[in-house]
Amino acid sequence: MKIAAVELYEYKLTYIHGTYAMSKGRAASQQPSNLVRVITDNGIEGWGEAAILSGNYLPLFAGGTRAALRELAPNLIGEDPCATRRIEAIMDSILMGQLNAKSAFDVACWDIFGKSVDMPIAALLGGVLSEDLPIFEAIPLASTEANIEFLRKRTKAGIRRFQLKVGDDPKRDAARVRAIIEAADDDVFLYVDANAGWTLLEASVGMRALEDLNLWFEQPCRELADCALLRKISPLPLIMDESVVNCGDLHQAKYEVGAAGINIKIGRVGGITRAASMRDTAQNLGLHFNIEDIWGGDVSAAAVSHVAASSRPSHLLQTSFFNDWTDGHVAGYQPRVRNGRGAAPSGPGLGITVDRSMIGDPVASFK
Repeated sequence: MKIAAVELYEYKLTYIHGTYAMSKGRAASQQPSNLVRVITDNGIEGWGEAAILSGNYLPLFAGGTRAALRELAPNLIGEDPCATRRIEAIMDSILMGQLNAKSAFDVACWDIFGKSVDMPIAALLGGVLSEDLPIFEAIPLASTEANIEFLRKRTKAGIRRFQLKVGDDPKRDAARVRAIIEAADDDVFLYVDANAGWTLLEASVGMRALEDLNLWFEQPCRELADCALLRKISPLPLIMDESVVNCGDLHQAKYEVGAAGINIKIGRVGGITRAASMRDTAQNLGLHFNIEDIWGGDVSAAAVSHVAASSRPSHLLQTSFFNDWTDGHVAGYQPRVRNGRGAAPSGPGLGITVDRSMIGDPVASFK
């Protein structure tokens, strides 16, 4: 079986709750996304997604990902899609970095692999270890009143785990976090995320102001070295996100920062192949982790669900399905979050069916 053709599609994903706001004024209501369709010589097709959460979140931007997809695609023609490590090596030989674009092709190849042997991706990653995944949602930066309204609306929908965005003025952040926690039901779990938006000074003030609540703090500062200094200032557990891209960063997060866990985002690390490798390393090091993506819809959510479902429940903190945050449901709004829980589709490959009538004609084709 060989790759006979690749098609690229573009569409937009709108955040269904209005404006998704993070630290330092970073905000968006709509983001571009890309779908890739990889077709084999025996007619099996695989789908992958590469979505962007603005150019000031990570060293990625929509135009760069779209250019990288076009650069990589023709080099995959004639290759075996089931040889995911070879596909990874080929893409690395063409472009350094550009992991968001590489992720889409990697996921599509895993989709084909699963379909070719009639097994879900989670089974190929070692088996389904959890059919009941804990799902979280992010509460964007906004007024305290708007955040409490968001919390009440989404808890009524069954969500019981929330990430509170912080990273502006640390004193105001601390007051807002306390008010939200007070307004939450007793069984609701909350933690905070600065998205690397604080300076070392700001993070020091913010973490000390919330120290008595024993909250997780996710990526307070951009640099791992600054986060390591925070461990000397505050006992609160740290979760590293934006600064962890490969297994080397993962080791630094544990042994230099003293982090309690990491976020593994498929689109940030380069796809299922690399995400599963980092997850396994984290498990072996005794680290906890979240499995997520940068942004996305149904295809992204399905890919995330398989990596999460094949993770050890003892080490998986939680996961998120971005198709529950965004519109543009190109695969029938699957997988779905129900009462704050999720599961990987049980069908072969990703276990979803993309409706091509939802996405129009390809913007580029390679044969």
